[in-house]
Amino acid sequence: MTFGSTIRADFQSYLVSDTFPFRINFATSKATVMATVLIDKLLQAAIKQGVSDIHIVVGQPPVFRLHGRMRKLETKTLEAEDAVALMKSITPERCQRELQEAGSTDFGFAFGDQARFRVSVFKQRGFISMVLRQIPNDKLTPEQLGLPDSVVKLVHRPRGLFLVTGPTGSGKSTTLASLVNMLNETVDHHIITIEDPIEFYHDHKKSTVNQREVGVDVPSFSEAIRRALRQDPDVILVGELRDLATIEAAISAAETGHIVFGTLHTNSAQGTVNRIIDAFPGNLQDQVRTQLASSLIGVVAQTLLPKIGGGRVAAYEILIVTSGISNLIRENKTFRINSAIQTGAKFGMQLMDDALFKHWAEGRVTIEDVLAKSHLPDELAKRIVQYRQGIAEETPANK
Repeated sequence: MTFGSTIRADFQSYLVSDTFPFRINFATSKATVMATVLIDKLLQAAIKQGVSDIHIVVGQPPVFRLHGRMRKLETKTLEAEDAVALMKSITPERCQRELQEAGSTDFGFAFGDQARFRVSVFKQRGFISMVLRQIPNDKLTPEQLGLPDSVVKLVHRPRGLFLVTGPTGSGKSTTLASLVNMLNETVDHHIITIEDPIEFYHDHKKSTVNQREVGVDVPSFSEAIRRALRQDPDVILVGELRDLATIEAAISAAETGHIVFGTLHTNSAQGTVNRIIDAFPGNLQDQVRTQLASSLIGVVAQTLLPKIGGGRVAAYEILIVTSGISNLIRENKTFRINSAIQTGAKFGMQLMDDALFKHWAEGRVTIEDVLAKSHLPDELAKRIVQYRQGIAEETPANK
């Protein structure tokens, strides 16, 4: 059975019910038969298939993203009133007001005990569009995510700034949730998460976990970080270092003896360091370099690739901040960080292209997908050719 027929069969099996108050009517172009599609059934189909995102856009049917690929459901094209009805069925009143005032809004909601969804609603060409990101309730372990021991050891440190970076949809939230859950299960910490919106819910296990949502529990990330310092935290998770005030507050929190997790939309460790420094005015950058050199403990830059046979696999660039790398940051020699990573394998470091090469050599992903994600695709392509010819280095599995 093909992907399309599987989606179609599962989705059509969820049609028609008179018991739920919200529904959308779809009609085929050649028949008058009306099908009633419930919003909860759309979500159930997404959960069953393992869909990462649902796209609701006027002018086409709902679209599922599965294993990184976009697939349209075989239903009637959505009209403006359908999109509005879908939006109103799940969007809180405060977010509907924000949508009218600002043209977009973000929130999260739980779909029973099956999953959570992070939702972005926005206007485009005068119509309502939505993207719903599925947040599974089950959290993967670091081992299941392929995170090396060097990263696990980092997050057990008592203080410092640890960053997970990558483009939107690269699995940053999943990685941080896995690490927070690991700490929650193994150490007696007070963990504070600051998110917009809250994605993964964490129960109190060995640790106590407080989760604050920006716009609901606190007005901003920077304000939440400042308040957190008076709340006896061991770990502070900042959902996004999105502005200067938040970056400044996160660095200060790491300097004062806390472990701070954060995310940035950068695709490399070297780029992450530069992005943080460049966020500050020129007259403050020397001071920030000194602060970052002493507070930053590690960076994981990640990306997701379609896996041969289905699913996706993460590739990681890993920077472990040693005394040598601290000096590079302090002395404004960040252009040498990639070389330091390359020679720092004994500390658990690796460049993104090395991770991509290993996934390809071990048969997990295609060469096309590897080169599309590579930082230096020409060099990686040459390396792959040499490996195939048997004139390259030993296989990654034997390194």
